[in-house]
Amino acid sequence: MNQMTRKEKPRSMASTAEIVREYGPLAGTDSIHGVTFDGQRVWAATGAKLVAFDPESGEVTRTLECACDAGTAFDGTYLYQIAEERIDKIDPATGSVVLSISAPGHGCDSGLTWAEGSLWVGQYRDRKIHQVDPSTGAIIRSIESNRYVTGVTWVDGELWHGTWEGDESDIRRIDAQSDAVLERLEMPHDTAVSGLESNGADLFYCGGGTSGKVRAVRRPTAR
Repeated sequence: MNQMTRKEKPRSMASTAEIVREYGPLAGTDSIHGVTFDGQRVWAATGAKLVAFDPESGEVTRTLECACDAGTAFDGTYLYQIAEERIDKIDPATGSVVLSISAPGHGCDSGLTWAEGSLWVGQYRDRKIHQVDPSTGAIIRSIESNRYVTGVTWVDGELWHGTWEGDESDIRRIDAQSDAVLERLEMPHDTAVSGLESNGADLFYCGGGTSGKVRAVRRPTAR
């Protein structure tokens, strides 16, 4: 938890999430865990393999056999994948694991993203997001949420994360310094958000849990 005093926290703005496209269910998948975007392809973690597809056509273009039961990230060169109690750094060209570090939740981790030279790891039931050193796994700092945390992403200096409790999910923007919730995009009832990643512009890619789908959701840009 951040130690700064929380005074006059802004009231969060809630709106209905605009789902602009659905991909899948992806063939041979029972569930979507992590999601990331490499600038050309969306990668989805399905448990036993990473599946990459073209977001324009929806066509699957790559698969990598690997353990992938939670969040996925891309740093511009390498993929990072949560696999039980560890985070694997993967060469996407070969599928080889070049480094493994301990995951901060020791098997209770959820979302994953790359920003500011760090990994950001969601802790589902602990309702936290940890900034983690990608070389050692050391926790640099922690941010609290008031909902179960699934996917995590940064875009234009904004921290967003997915939530999923019962039949309700949303995507929310939080203040990384005060932990305050600034904005919420409410998903339709019984529409889960598991993984989360931004395309760097106007869309979020959201894992759809046991639906086997990935959904593109419009990111609000007007403030």
